[in-house]
Amino acid sequence: MKLSKRQEDIAHIVREKGPITGSEIADFLEVSRSALRSDLAVLTMIGVLDARPNVGYYYVGLSHETQTAETLKSYKVRDVLSQAVVVSPNTNLYDTIVTIFTEDVGTILVCEESYLVGVVSRKDLLRASMGQTDAHTMPISMIMTPVSKVIAVEADDSLVEAAQKMIDYEVDCLPVVVREEDDDSKKRFTVVGRVSKTTITKIFLECSIHEV
Repeated sequence: MKLSKRQEDIAHIVREKGPITGSEIADFLEVSRSALRSDLAVLTMIGVLDARPNVGYYYVGLSHETQTAETLKSYKVRDVLSQAVVVSPNTNLYDTIVTIFTEDVGTILVCEESYLVGVVSRKDLLRASMGQTDAHTMPISMIMTPVSKVIAVEADDSLVEAAQKMIDYEVDCLPVVVREEDDDSKKRFTVVGRVSKTTITKIFLECSIHEV
């Protein structure tokens, strides 16, 4: 969890002055002892502070789990996005299958010029290839998920938000887009990259290792 400004101030005071009583902390911050009760409870609960009877509060520091969570929250999508693998709407099913396996990705973005028009996954390609269709003539636009139903993120979104969207919508990859409007006030999405579950897993692992 992210500490409030007052909780950060309390942690700093205890780190510099501890052990210190709740009343002394209140005097430093020029507030009442009762006003700090909930903040001190939170800081003690998450392991930033500890308290001993007749001694007062002393600084312990952020737990490993809390440090990892805070580090993850600091990441933006722009920090970890990778290059998108793209085909045009007219690309046929066969060539799209070749591309998805050659590039070793789970999702391909379908773009017209630089604008997103849809996405297609390995499951979509497998389902289509098993049907009574000619893979060399069927355009990928026939089986893609249209842009109106695509879940996307922007570069300034947090990585945690991106991860939550993947969980909520049960997808493995999200397009990273810049939203804009054309002359008819219709929304368009310029693709600037992608972020995947694999990327998020790697970041989580790196954060965990670095905090050990």
